[in-house]
Amino acid sequence: MVERPILYSFRRCPYAIRARLALAAAGVQPGLDLELREVNLKARPSELLEASAKGTVPVLVLPADGTSAGQSHGASSVIDQSLAVMRWALERHDPGDLLRRADRPGHSAQRALIEALIASNDGLFKHHLDRFKYAGRHPGADPEEHRAAALTILRDWNARLPQLVDRASLADLALLPFVRQFRLADPERFDAAPGLTAVQAWLGRFLASPELSAVMTPPWAAREAWRSPRWLYHLALAPEWHAARSEGIYRRSSRGLSLEEVGFIHASHSHQLEATHQRFYADAPDVLLLTIDPGRLAAAGIAVEEEPAPGSGELFPHIQGPLPLAAVLAWEPFRP
Repeated sequence: MVERPILYSFRRCPYAIRARLALAAAGVQPGLDLELREVNLKARPSELLEASAKGTVPVLVLPADGTSAGQSHGASSVIDQSLAVMRWALERHDPGDLLRRADRPGHSAQRALIEALIASNDGLFKHHLDRFKYAGRHPGADPEEHRAAALTILRDWNARLPQLVDRASLADLALLPFVRQFRLADPERFDAAPGLTAVQAWLGRFLASPELSAVMTPPWAAREAWRSPRWLYHLALAPEWHAARSEGIYRRSSRGLSLEEVGFIHASHSHQLEATHQRFYADAPDVLLLTIDPGRLAAAGIAVEEEPAPGSGELFPHIQGPLPLAAVLAWEPFRP
């Protein structure tokens, strides 16, 4: 059973950024009110995929007594759309009236404008943004054509934004992460583009805001991915791992020892990594963390035995054979 909400997130994803902005605006505190799990999109944990088959972020898993417009997930429920996460948070606590509650005078027109801007962003603007910034992922896309189309949308927003500038709204949180992404693709041309005075100033305030800074740094945005307890982990010296990638197989047991010398490859569970690093690799440069899928080991016929460490009796996973590269989901510098 989920005891508190779990948010699967990715630091740079604009959908995840806007979800984090709304949760932070609602006063949610990671580590206290929420467990935040940073996701490596190249190695999505099975816990995320079980919660939401789409496998993208953000995904909010709520306790059994939580309420959501999402799907049921065992004893908990799941919200796997960023706007739904934002509304869930702000409907519970919205001190800045970002939703522009209907019981306030004069809000109906602003609410309609907010919805129109979000629909424009999530529809055509995101379509053109993807084909400008990531043209290589869209065969046949002309990035300049899509940049021009995105600028046309931004100029329309430029004329409409003054109606909302008195104070922040849901539209600010929902749109600005995507405008930020558009600018990052070509900052100089964005800053020099004509007809965007209001949008450029709006984005500038956002980029300098404490709200953005807060959700782009810990505890809202970790620099390394959450370590699933369902995976295995191995600390490797970078030169040895890079050599193994060239050779097609990894045969190092631990620092200074080979598989042939020891008979197995040392691995760790997620909660054992810090102590393992401190004991064997604290003075080593260029240490990499390998994330290993035990299911792929089993498919390759490689067994894993839980065996006690000498002198402590603590059980560690020992990989009983060479490590196939296909079983390694990700490798990255280890940050103790």
